[in-house]
Amino acid sequence: MKRLERRRSATWDQGQMSESEDGMLQPRVRVLVVDDEPAICRALSIALTRAGFDALTAHSGDSALALMAREHVDVLVIDLRIPDTRGDIVFELAAATHPHLRRQTLFMTGDISERAYKLIVSCRCPSIRKPFELRELISAVEGLAPHHGLGAQGQSA
Repeated sequence: MKRLERRRSATWDQGQMSESEDGMLQPRVRVLVVDDEPAICRALSIALTRAGFDALTAHSGDSALALMAREHVDVLVIDLRIPDTRGDIVFELAAATHPHLRRQTLFMTGDISERAYKLIVSCRCPSIRKPFELRELISAVEGLAPHHGLGAQGQSA
């Protein structure tokens, strides 16, 4: 995991670039997936990469915050229930230093309790309930992605 994070912090290469409508190469939208289940991180990373995003993953709230302290992230996809730090707390800490994440975060959760619902609503972010279709998640991320020629615009998942 650490090796992947270090490699991605290197300068942009063509593998991290996408072609805009005018034919110019631009950096891809960077999406950070935070989930304590490695299989979910791996599946979402593959799906987001295939959809034209630059996907990063973190398996804990602490590692997500550490990654965001040293790298730019355009969109945050975060599980509400993470053992070390709840997703809503990670969101608030991240948004304090990266204000764009207040409108570019997607919560994912399998928790259907009223408390979980209230936590997500208090963050004013969209959410997706586990289990979900990958196409549904990709579509939600595309809707949150900055619209300045980056990411998977015009590509299908």
